[in-house]
Amino acid sequence: GIVVLGLNRSHAKNALNKNLLKMMTKTVDALKSDKKVRTVIFRSEVPGIFCAGADLKERAKMHSSEVSSFVSKARATINEMANLPVPTIAAIDGTALGGGLELALACDIRVAASSAKMGLVETKLAIIPGAGGTQRLPRTIGVSLAKELIFSARIVDGEEAKSIGLISHVVEQNEAGDAAYRRALALAKEFLPQGPVAMRVAKLAINQGMEVDLVTGLAIEEACYAQTIPTKDRIEGLLAFKEKRPPRYKGE
Repeated sequence: GIVVLGLNRSHAKNALNKNLLKMMTKTVDALKSDKKVRTVIFRSEVPGIFCAGADLKERAKMHSSEVSSFVSKARATINEMANLPVPTIAAIDGTALGGGLELALACDIRVAASSAKMGLVETKLAIIPGAGGTQRLPRTIGVSLAKELIFSARIVDGEEAKSIGLISHVVEQNEAGDAAYRRALALAKEFLPQGPVAMRVAKLAINQGMEVDLVTGLAIEEACYAQTIPTKDRIEGLLAFKEKRPPRYKGE
């Protein structure tokens, strides 16, 4: 069903340190091979914060060679998240800065509260986004706008994020402070009834197709479609349609 991963490093605003990255990698690895998982939601258990980015207190104690290996690790972890075979949703109920926004950019869909604050602020620290931000932000909102946001280290709220296409849905924050999470959950429930194999290959077809020309992309679509033809679920879908009942998909 739906798996919810909640960041909960409250004393440090969910800042990404070595330990948190290690835990995230382990969790994502376990999810990759779990056939029961249909959708993953990334959220924060800490009110007002999604993720403040890298842990700068830890960073300040690192030797320069350590910094480079830490950033590589962060990039790899966030790539693993992006490559999860099932739909992923980032529920941004609070601040998502630097690596925190990069984490959200690696998800298929982003939902945020109007009060949430988002930005790639690395240039303020005389560095650049190093966990995919320079690549995923322009692919999400366009090159020119991505450059502007990265060059200025600007922070945008949920409304502006929606208007530039950084997020898909913006919601008014509620008293509990989990409006984006609730919207993400409603979205995940819309995904649940569909054929599990179809969901995985649809994601694969879109992800791979976006990186190539249209002709190659259409060949990828054809190869992905072919994977659904021999499935029991495809037969069940046709049968359910004929019998006017909801399909009972098993992911096989």
